[in-house]
Amino acid sequence: MGLDLALWCSALLHPLPHGASAIAPPDRFTYPFHYTPHPLAVAAAADLMTAVEACGELHPCVDQGKMFGVLVVRSDGGSLAYLAAFSGNIGGRNTIPGFVPPVYDLLAPDGFFAKEEHGINLINRRIRQLEESAEHGRLTSALQTLRTSAAASLAQAKEGAAQAKLRRDTLRQQGISEEEQTGLIRESQHEKAEIRRLKDSWKHQIAEAESLLEEYGNAVSRLKTERRQRSAALQARLFRHFRMLNARGEVRDLCDLFAPTPQRVPPAGAGECAAPKLLQYAYSHRLQPLCMAEFWYGESPVGELRHHGSYYPACIGKCKPILDFMLQGLDVDPDPLSRDTPADIPVIYEDPWLIAIDKPAGLLSVPGKNGTLSAAERLAALRPALPALLPVHRLDMATSGILLFAKFPDMQAALHRLFRLRQVEKRYTALLDGTPPSSAGTISLPMRPDHINRPRQLIDPLHGKDAQTSYRVIGTCGSRTLVEFIPLTGRTHQLRLHAAHPLGLNAPILGDTLYGRTSHTSSPAGLSPHTPSRLHLHATSLSFTHPVTGQLITIESRHNIFPL
Repeated sequence: MGLDLALWCSALLHPLPHGASAIAPPDRFTYPFHYTPHPLAVAAAADLMTAVEACGELHPCVDQGKMFGVLVVRSDGGSLAYLAAFSGNIGGRNTIPGFVPPVYDLLAPDGFFAKEEHGINLINRRIRQLEESAEHGRLTSALQTLRTSAAASLAQAKEGAAQAKLRRDTLRQQGISEEEQTGLIRESQHEKAEIRRLKDSWKHQIAEAESLLEEYGNAVSRLKTERRQRSAALQARLFRHFRMLNARGEVRDLCDLFAPTPQRVPPAGAGECAAPKLLQYAYSHRLQPLCMAEFWYGESPVGELRHHGSYYPACIGKCKPILDFMLQGLDVDPDPLSRDTPADIPVIYEDPWLIAIDKPAGLLSVPGKNGTLSAAERLAALRPALPALLPVHRLDMATSGILLFAKFPDMQAALHRLFRLRQVEKRYTALLDGTPPSSAGTISLPMRPDHINRPRQLIDPLHGKDAQTSYRVIGTCGSRTLVEFIPLTGRTHQLRLHAAHPLGLNAPILGDTLYGRTSHTSSPAGLSPHTPSRLHLHATSLSFTHPVTGQLITIESRHNIFPL
């Protein structure tokens, strides 16, 4: 039975699709920053995608890329249904039939935001009028002409004075009378006085022209100051109107929620993502949240990687302070990245100066903020007699493989230098969800951090740092490809982003929840039902010249963890 779009758009509380009633609800609510969607959320998301595809008024805006979210809820009567939301706005609209309303509708035409924004736009228009006016152009041109003419006039006068001085010097060398010498001195003094008068004249004319132009500049500066002050006040007032609820019935605005964060003020767009909208509506209407999921629809943004129909965690920069508060009072799944991992830390190389281990996936390289023991701490517990345990490099938490430590500070410094000079060859094995465009090559795509959504990285040819990766295909099986990577630079998430990006291999590493597709197998609506258990990326070998012995050593992992 197909979806009735008119019926879907006429309500905000949508029935779950046929067959979902047989699915048992979860014991705890979804941890929004790292999750595998619950089957109920998968069913709701598939229904929402069908509705989006059928709703003509949403296209072509959503085809350019939009994040959607679903929240499965239980009503007071005990029945299950789901809510739908989108992040930001669609085609300049915050309210669209079938989707929950914004927490605060800043686009409402009669609201204070629209009125004040209109006033700020009038200031922008006045600034453009002043900067682009014919009078401003005439004054700018006149000033430039005066400066050019002054420079040429003074250069000519100085050249004349130099020629006159040369003539006087020649006469003096030939021998002249005292009276003639006095005349030459007076002539020199007169020329210098004329140059000073010429400088003063041009200086006065230029100052007058600058003063006229400065009046325009001061007017523009005053308008820009007023714009900046009014914009800041408008943002602060706006964020005070985003009064977020949590499951305990408590209320806090965005300014309060972001005050303890490093940035101290909410970023633009805070409170407008799908997840806060969904929870706010549920709390406001006495609906019990059970599980949620967010998925991307349409094209990927420039520089960033989003795959149509794949699930994504809530963003960190805009949403974490908000959701940390809004989820209080709910029984939420624990952060899977904070769970304890096995203590097995196999040592694969050791000498009097170095020690290397095979780090398991899901384990931090060095101590972090999530409270679990890191690889460094676990190794220190296994080898308490070591004089020190100093990290030489790091692996992502999700990446497994060779991790190298120094036993002495001098050795750590020497190895850091080798890494910095790119004199350490690192090899990785990865299982890709797709087929690279060629069997071997080098990827060169500059990268920078996504400051709003850490730890994600972006491809940015303008502001990114150089990032290069060599690769070769080892084997294929269906649509999956086993490759070897040799990173020529060491940027954060370099291999993951170079594999996934369309300008790279266009084949994400299997299990990559940041840059990959959620799963290789898709549901009928185009949404993936589950996430692979781990990132299929393994550091397989390190080769370098030993700083003490001078010998070339190669440390190899003992695991072949991605057989085709």
